[in-house]
Amino acid sequence: MADARDERRPAGELEAAVMAALWAAGAPLTPGRVQAELGSGLARTTVATILTRLHEKGVVSRERQGRGYAYLPVQDAPGLTARRMHTELDRDTDRETVLARFVAQLSPGDEQLLRHLLDGDER
Repeated sequence: MADARDERRPAGELEAAVMAALWAAGAPLTPGRVQAELGSGLARTTVATILTRLHEKGVVSRERQGRGYAYLPVQDAPGLTARRMHTELDRDTDRETVLARFVAQLSPGDEQLLRHLLDGDER
């Protein structure tokens, strides 16, 4: 029998899987429904804990459904990525250096896209 620690996945990976299930559903899901969508053998309580943590982070909202909650994403995947980028930027006191290094590491295609966006050519 495998050690339980061998089957553990990083919290970020589990959160990503839960978010993918919520985005795919397009409607609020209960922890039990998310568990069924994942089909990964996770306990319902584990899924409920992940959803609670995502709610505390402001990534999902929830609505009362019976005795529990149904959860839905607050933003789409690109919106969530943008939010994470802002969070990381806000953690550093030297925004100018962080932004300069970020821009310096962009691929030529991403740099061109960023220039278009900054010029007001939003997608």
